Amino acid sequence: MKRFFGPVRMAEPQVSDAEQELFGGPLRYDMGFSQHEHATLDLTMMSALRSMPALVGATLRMAWNADRRALIAVAVSEIGQGIAAAVGLLAINSVMHALLGGTGNATQRLHALLPGLLAAAAIAVVNSALAAWSTSRAGRLEPIVERIATTQYLAAAASVELEAIDDPDFRRLVDIAQHGPGSARRMIGTCVAALNGIISLIATAGVLTVLHPSLLPMLVLIAAPRGWGAMRVAQERYVSVMTWIEHVRASRLIGNLLTERTAAQEVRIHAVGAFLLSRYKRMAESAEAEQERLASSKALTEWFAAALSGLAMAATYGTMFWLITSGQMSLAVAGTAVIAVRSGSASLGALVMNVNQLHEESLYVRDHGRFLAQAAQRAIPEGGAPVPDQVKQIVLDRVTYRYPDRESPALDHVSLTLPMGSVTAVVGENGSGKSTLMKVLSGLLLPQDGTMRWGDVDIAGLDRAQVFERVALLTQDFQRWPVTAAMNIRLGRPAYTASTEDLQPSVEYAGAGPVIAKLADGLQSLLARMFHGAMELSGGEWQRVGLARTHWRSATSQADSVLIVDEPTSEMDIYRSCSPTGM
Repeated sequence: MKRFFGPVRMAEPQVSDAEQELFGGPLRYDMGFSQHEHATLDLTMMSALRSMPALVGATLRMAWNADRRALIAVAVSEIGQGIAAAVGLLAINSVMHALLGGTGNATQRLHALLPGLLAAAAIAVVNSALAAWSTSRAGRLEPIVERIATTQYLAAAASVELEAIDDPDFRRLVDIAQHGPGSARRMIGTCVAALNGIISLIATAGVLTVLHPSLLPMLVLIAAPRGWGAMRVAQERYVSVMTWIEHVRASRLIGNLLTERTAAQEVRIHAVGAFLLSRYKRMAESAEAEQERLASSKALTEWFAAALSGLAMAATYGTMFWLITSGQMSLAVAGTAVIAVRSGSASLGALVMNVNQLHEESLYVRDHGRFLAQAAQRAIPEGGAPVPDQVKQIVLDRVTYRYPDRESPALDHVSLTLPMGSVTAVVGENGSGKSTLMKVLSGLLLPQDGTMRWGDVDIAGLDRAQVFERVALLTQDFQRWPVTAAMNIRLGRPAYTASTEDLQPSVEYAGAGPVIAKLADGLQSLLARMFHGAMELSGGEWQRVGLARTHWRSATSQADSVLIVDEPTSEMDIYRSCSPTGM
């Protein structure tokens, strides 16, 4: 019985040899967090029921802020459907009494049941109209809620410190939280269905209580096992998804490598394609074994739940038979009770399934909320002292920085003075910390020890947004935006509108004139090979566009600024390269 009623635990499948060979070991997400700050994720029935109201409430608050009129319309229509269900059962009860308990011949009985039938038909029409209204308003809410949740997710991801992006644990949370917006959208429809089930169940329960009070607990016993089984299956599926998320990402990575343009040459010349494909197959077989385990567990759990539900159904009909034979219930009432029990058990079963889906989706919504909370804690602080208009120098005093996954520091007690207006070249071996130093100078990374001062003010006390405003940065791996050539340059300072003439000085400064001239539409050419009709540039040509971008940013600065370039001409022809530019 522990198999069914104990906490959900992940069975550790055998790791494929391909996973060991390519990645050095199993790629599994650590579920250890469930044992401390998120202890509610012990995945028991009671913990799920306790945590779900808050998560559902958060989604409904999002819907309320998105379109409260639509949310009210959904609630009113669902309540109306519940009332219609209760009135419909009463109409059926009158039909049963006219048919089984009335007096007179068959024709007279048929005439007596006609009002009840007409009432039931009218109620069905009203109910369908209310259902259509609810579907329409819920359909409006769902995409709005998903947009809001997605916007929250993207805004939070874009505002965290660069250090958080370099943290593997935070990156995993970013991957998990991306499921949250879709789950929030689905929760709207599921909440509507659950509300409908609750109201219908209340109406049915009220009718059953009037018919005979002993039938109400029997109704609960019929549906409860199926609800438990559905929730158990959802919990096991969630744990599996969380545990295997790194594995799935690695498999997707291999698939992308086999289709990416940048890897196409080595895939063919070095026969990497056949090698990676064989490893992909082995990893997929490992994942398939996990899916088979889940399917077997689901089948066993649902069979056990169905058996318990069947026993409860037999007990219910046995109770009704005893009530009829003992004279405590008439045939007319029994006929209505049978319909009510079947309707109620169906409503309760649907409710339990909806609650189960709510529970499953709420797990991902909680991950979304957990990501937002952690992102807020690791966000770049807003506010601070303004950056002086005139900064004479930037001074690093015994600055140390170590990446979260490294034992040795990338920068170790570095001291440096950089006068504003000077040009400084930083030379060193690969891995000596040059790129890290550039990130510290730009304010993307804050010193973990020591200080960096802009003028006389420690950067930790400055308004970081103003610091970024004064920096132009071109890194080794600068972004090649999949937009037009003009927009690639403009994104150096996107708030400024610019015409082709406005951008021309930056194009000329970077020596990008010949690059732009060969493009079909000049600066309006789309630089994204993924789209039909777009152009693609070589590495050196892209670097010229990148240099033009940094020049545009510096040229539009309203105060003294710092230009940081990290190997800006590494892919350009030597005899055509621009002059090296520094601080």
